[in-house]
Amino acid sequence: MDFNYSEEQVLLRESIGKFLQKNYSFEQRRAIIQGREGMNAAVWDGFASMGLHGIPVPEEFGGFGGSGLDVMLVMEAFGRALVVEPYLSSTIMAGYTIALGGSDAQRSILLPRIADGSMKFAFGHGEPGTRYELNQVATTARQENGMWVINGAKSVMMHGGLADLLIVSARTSGEVDSPGGISLFFVNPAESGVTGREYPTYDGMRAAEVGFDNVTISPESIIGVLDDGYALLEAVTDRGIAAVCAEAVGCMDALKDATLDYLKTRQQFGMPIGKFQALQHRLVDMLIQTEQARSMAMLAAVKVDAPDTTERRRCLAAAKELVGRAGRFVGQQAIQLHGGMGMTDELAVGHYVKRLAAIETMFGDGDLQVDRFTSSQVEVAETPLRKPARKWKNLV
Repeated sequence: MDFNYSEEQVLLRESIGKFLQKNYSFEQRRAIIQGREGMNAAVWDGFASMGLHGIPVPEEFGGFGGSGLDVMLVMEAFGRALVVEPYLSSTIMAGYTIALGGSDAQRSILLPRIADGSMKFAFGHGEPGTRYELNQVATTARQENGMWVINGAKSVMMHGGLADLLIVSARTSGEVDSPGGISLFFVNPAESGVTGREYPTYDGMRAAEVGFDNVTISPESIIGVLDDGYALLEAVTDRGIAAVCAEAVGCMDALKDATLDYLKTRQQFGMPIGKFQALQHRLVDMLIQTEQARSMAMLAAVKVDAPDTTERRRCLAAAKELVGRAGRFVGQQAIQLHGGMGMTDELAVGHYVKRLAAIETMFGDGDLQVDRFTSSQVEVAETPLRKPARKWKNLV
């Protein structure tokens, strides 16, 4: 297998790097997270001009039909720059939900608006009192007079306050912990009965607690097949896992480079502390952990499109666990080697460590991923999903 990026992918990576270097310095990021909106509209439009929003969108709807590797190189770059814009929730999670499970009408209307960045989405599945389990859905949707009525609540909906449209999981049949009976819906946040509380998260992102009190939506709002949304939910979550694994590698790369620069410049006993062999060994350990994480993130990116659901789940679980563990190690070493400065808000190191800590718990912590990997009984939903294209065309 050839693990080298194609010429087009190298060009894309270089273009993203140059854009972020010019438009997304650490100080510019600080200004964004201190604002109320939590994103920069000009940066978001810049992503659209480079075609980044079109990665999960098939070519016939204005995108590029990118693969997991395309997502990886974008998210790595975002990790290095600590990008806080809602790319994961809107472009990746929502984009793949619509591309894989949406009806022809939904895809033709919404996917072009994702590709050009004119519409933002939020993906809401987690609920108060649940712990990562995709099958745990207490929010309900019932039919009434030809419409759907949704009741319940969603917790930690990333960038929920920025969304023009929400994607929400709800139980349409079955028990509260059954994989069957879950359906996905579009919900307009402006609908009567939708309430929310937005707040900043400790890693610089923004999230929302959203409630639904007899929210009435049309029959056309359902995504995919009624009662069979679990397979789509699982496939999209796996794409989210692959994306944050790549983002974590970018964070670790930045921490490693920042620590190396610090060891070269910090003086002690008349010489740079990087001359001390013990500190050199610790930096080498950071490098090893980062490269191991990169290898697993690449495995996740390759396997995220695998048709074998069992193989996909095992590879994604293994990657998420190792990347989370490596991120914790690299972050701790960076803090310790920087000394007290590493914990200050003025230095980027602490911000990277916070983001890595958040990524470690997203979509399930290490313990859950180990259970997922070792489980001998894997429930595989049989609902067919649309297969995305895997090649970039007409990039430039």
